[in-house]
Amino acid sequence: MPRVRALSLVALLAVMVTGACSSSACDLSLGITGSSQKTASGQPTGNPDPAAPPVRPKIVALGDSITAGYGLLENESYPALLQKYVDTDGYNFEVVNAGVSGDTSAGGLRRLDWAFEGDVRVLILELGANDGLRGLSVATMKENLGTIITRAKERRIVVILTGMEAPPNYGPEYIRLFRSAFQDVAREHRVLFIPFLLDKVAGQAALNQADGIHPNADGARIVADTVWTVLRTLLDQMAGAS
Repeated sequence: MPRVRALSLVALLAVMVTGACSSSACDLSLGITGSSQKTASGQPTGNPDPAAPPVRPKIVALGDSITAGYGLLENESYPALLQKYVDTDGYNFEVVNAGVSGDTSAGGLRRLDWAFEGDVRVLILELGANDGLRGLSVATMKENLGTIITRAKERRIVVILTGMEAPPNYGPEYIRLFRSAFQDVAREHRVLFIPFLLDKVAGQAALNQADGIHPNADGARIVADTVWTVLRTLLDQMAGAS
């Protein structure tokens, strides 16, 4: 299966932020050193049962129906595909699908303690699409996303924020504010940023289900490839820092 390479995201990873960062370039250094041998609670990793398989550090994908894999088989969701990429390339991580269909940024914030259970090293933050579909306050969405990122940083978790787009019928001003909200959060909190998670998928009938919103199996593979372009480089850097 060929993997789509998003050149703009590769360029993003080549830029280390000093001071402010642009909408397509964010900080890679956050939380990588000093946490590679500890759990999210700060305790050393370990497995009390020698017969049990080793406990792997986690990559948590926190999101809505796009992450949950709405309308797809469990192994077709983009987090499930990321797990295949992780295993194939020999990285020692477990990808956790923490997607809940219909979830908003506020909903994701409410279940954050559950999402952060265990030795979480990376958070893929895919929330906000349902805020846009419901025409909710962009300012509140920004605040929720910012709080999630802040709490992740407190646990030395590296965050990959994924941007989304508002529905076209909400008017140009709301669309502009919605799009810039993700850019602002990425810049202010200095996190890795994928400007549009559904790049090359949105609006393509052959890559979406009948509702025209959720990716089908082929679309989910493209989404996984887009995320993997960023995640793989991050995991390489984390391995080098350990």
